[in-house]
Amino acid sequence: MRAALALLMLAAAGAVQAAPCGELRSLAVREGASQAFSLNPPSAEPAITLVLLAGGGGHLKLDEKGCATALKGNALVRAQPLLQAQGFGTALVDAPSDQQAGDDGLAGFRTDPRHAADLGRLIETLRAVQGGGQVWLVGTSRGTISTVNAASRLQGAAAPDGVVLSSILTVGTPMGRKTWTSQSVFDLDLAAIRQPVLLLGHADDDCPRSPPRQMAEVAKRLRNARLEQQLIKGGPGGSGDACEGRSPHGFVGQDAELVEAIRRFVRPSP
Repeated sequence: MRAALALLMLAAAGAVQAAPCGELRSLAVREGASQAFSLNPPSAEPAITLVLLAGGGGHLKLDEKGCATALKGNALVRAQPLLQAQGFGTALVDAPSDQQAGDDGLAGFRTDPRHAADLGRLIETLRAVQGGGQVWLVGTSRGTISTVNAASRLQGAAAPDGVVLSSILTVGTPMGRKTWTSQSVFDLDLAAIRQPVLLLGHADDDCPRSPPRQMAEVAKRLRNARLEQQLIKGGPGGSGDACEGRSPHGFVGQDAELVEAIRRFVRPSP
């Protein structure tokens, strides 16, 4: 019933014509709040849609063409067309309408149960739209907090079929000026995740929030999930902020390798 209502809400949302980045959609998630996302349907069988959760504040400022006008250098924003070329559907998710004030975007909302419920409604809707195909959550950097929040809380038709975590946010800043910067994936119940999980990192990630060595601790806590770990190596290095997209943290220059790692786990070759 809830999925049917979600479909009606999508139809009434005034989606624009298909655009280069995707079809801009909006889904009512809570009273007074909506969730915008840029949708491209899957083009290969089995039908699999990847819900892409970017890092930073998560506010992509999607335009009428479904294109991100902010966080354009984020690894998953850059990888979206390559994932589509592999036959995956993609849903590039913006911050909900009530989490867009100021520069912090999602901020501490990433660990909120309401955020998980919002993503659950989106998962149900996407699964209904594609006739029951799989829906996976894919998060990078701070987006991994949102991903773990949803995957550890959601059940039944709202739960994802699998999870991909890249450049995992494992180290917070407890003494930071803003309290929400202390958050990491370890604030959530990783043991509650039972879906397949791919952990992706870069061997040269120098961001102090996502040290590659911490992937082992994440894997240890994911004791109830089918698990695979992979470190991507090489690349051109980076310049500027070590925690942003134009660095090994964001797999700069290695988008194709990132996408291939995801494809091999989510849709392995026969």
